[in-house]
Amino acid sequence: MSVRLDRLDLSKHVIILTGATDGIGKDMARILAGFNPKRLVLPARNKEKGNNLLEYIKSSNGHANNVEIWEMDLADLQSVKNFANKFINEVGELHVLIHNAGIGVQNQIIKTKDNLEIQFQVNHLAPFLLTSLLLDTIKKSVSTELPGKIALTSSEANQFGEIDFDNLNLEKGNYWNPIKAYGNTKLMNVIVAKELGRLVQDDNITTYSLHPGVIQTNIGHLNYTISNVLFNIFVSILRLKISSEQGAMNTLYPIFPLEIKETGKYYNLGIEHEPNKIAYDQEIAKKLWDVSEQILKDHNMI
Repeated sequence: MSVRLDRLDLSKHVIILTGATDGIGKDMARILAGFNPKRLVLPARNKEKGNNLLEYIKSSNGHANNVEIWEMDLADLQSVKNFANKFINEVGELHVLIHNAGIGVQNQIIKTKDNLEIQFQVNHLAPFLLTSLLLDTIKKSVSTELPGKIALTSSEANQFGEIDFDNLNLEKGNYWNPIKAYGNTKLMNVIVAKELGRLVQDDNITTYSLHPGVIQTNIGHLNYTISNVLFNIFVSILRLKISSEQGAMNTLYPIFPLEIKETGKYYNLGIEHEPNKIAYDQEIAKKLWDVSEQILKDHNMI
């Protein structure tokens, strides 16, 4: 049975939602904007898409009160740091951070301007950086009455992911499985949500990783056309595809529950679900955390 989101009052919540210009993020932005947030900040790397998103929210809800489009590009670590510094200086409070942006690349290796594999950076390292930079702000903003929430949109692809510390940036080449590298980064999302949940368990912050369902989005826009066509045929035959709006509901439902959720859990279609068993390996979690921090230090980001 599909989950549905009850009417919420977010008038005390400052929210950041990444990946809002396309797919489920667009519907998540519309839904959240309709719940009267104190401020809803939507980072966008493409200014035109950001403006189109604002118009979409206005046309859907009748207004876009307290909705703001800010510039940020997850494929540029300095852009992420600039966004965080601006947010801390100009807003200074944050209650909900939803990392929804993501990218899937098949059968090719694309490097960012930071010389990192694009899926590793956009899906894992940049959200890790943004969380690190904004964590103190979240801790100072939340309370027992107004708890904080940090969520990462993952994928069931985490189930066949692995953490190979010698191939994080595909240094050893790509995998034969065309979505293996993507699955690895989605496993990283689950691991980070669990480890972060452990680290902030006494700070009135709950963490989540979530699979929204299979939706036709812009996540594979860098793929060759034939790859996207074959993927869409595959999910159509298996009837796996759901609507963007339902994907948005599946993602938001666990984040804004009627009852308190246990931190660090993984959700599939809005329901708690078991992730890849690697996500429970504390040694791998700590090493991934440490390695991620070291890469960011090497790039002078933290």
